[in-house]
Amino acid sequence: MVFFAILDVNLSSYRIIFISGKFLSSSFINFKTFFSIVGNDPSHLLDWPITSVSILFCNLYFFKKFIASLGLNVVNPLAIILRGSVWAMPNLFSPKSNASNDPIYIFLQIYIFGVLNISVISVFGYIYEKLKMKAIIESIWEDRSLINIKENQDCIKKIIKKLDEGDIRVAEKINKGWVINEWVKKAVIMYFQIQKMKTIEVGPFEFHDKIPLKNNYKQSGIRVVPHAIVRYGAFVSKGAILMPSYTNIGSYVGNETMIDTWATVGSCAQIGSSVHISGGVGVGGVLEPLQASPVIIEDNAFIGSRCIIVEGVKVEEEAVLGANVTLTASTKIIDVTGTKPIEIKGIIPKRSVVIPGSYSKKFNAGNYQVQCALIIGKRKESTDKKTSLNNALRENNISV
Repeated sequence: MVFFAILDVNLSSYRIIFISGKFLSSSFINFKTFFSIVGNDPSHLLDWPITSVSILFCNLYFFKKFIASLGLNVVNPLAIILRGSVWAMPNLFSPKSNASNDPIYIFLQIYIFGVLNISVISVFGYIYEKLKMKAIIESIWEDRSLINIKENQDCIKKIIKKLDEGDIRVAEKINKGWVINEWVKKAVIMYFQIQKMKTIEVGPFEFHDKIPLKNNYKQSGIRVVPHAIVRYGAFVSKGAILMPSYTNIGSYVGNETMIDTWATVGSCAQIGSSVHISGGVGVGGVLEPLQASPVIIEDNAFIGSRCIIVEGVKVEEEAVLGANVTLTASTKIIDVTGTKPIEIKGIIPKRSVVIPGSYSKKFNAGNYQVQCALIIGKRKESTDKKTSLNNALRENNISV
């Protein structure tokens, strides 16, 4: 059970109505927790304006938990709500008795509560839109004959547009864990089905494909060097730099990230902010199987030249991969920093420094060396996030 405070505002008094709603998640905080945040006596909740501000933030807290329970991203809507109200808050930290007749004070109170009530509509509108699109995609996926209906095709195209603009993602980090939005991947797959082959002309160059190219780089604040190619349906954040490279549909590239020469970012891959993808790196894509995770490279990671990262491997924040490291779902990742090796698969832990290695494996024809990845140390806290790969390796006594 979750409780929302809806405020009925007039110039002389404020009336609080608590509306309860039962939702599909058991993770919501209960009534007791609510009053531990905003106070224990509901009859005096608005005696002090600071409590009014607490109610605002409490509602935002509820919205965030509710949307997160649905696997949806709430960061942007909350940012919009907060930007619209935070400027007024410093004016509310004074006793109401000293300002009850001040028209500016009254305006600020009404403004705050107006923003709050509008936020209820806007955030739940955001939720409803996502759930409606998801339901349509799931129904088309189960019965492909529905894909011929124009309204359903419009829904698929709308989802790809939102992918292109960064409003939705194939995978997103929620509550410190990555959630895969399978329904978005389904929409991408079906987008290929409804698109027609077209000739795309860019100056003297000609392409023949179903997916158009991304555009409006200047307005988006992205530097794109010829011949960098980004397919429509991939999102590239402001401040990113794309050297001659290829970024496929469904992928996400964070702000201030560098995609260097002849690097490829596969379909649905998720690249964080301030990441350096060096020349010739291959970041694998994944559309099917639907439950498969895409490759995820988190913020401030450094991926050395000619690395290969495929099959849903996750590289955590600030990790450094030396040149030619190959990572697949089955690649052995061996931590050799202690007295005994520790073997993991599928994930490079935060701040790890990794180089290519090998281990001996017995086959019918004899013993042979099999490629692996060696964790040789941790990136030092004192090391600048923009450090070169050479510096990170030198810190761990690796000659370069």
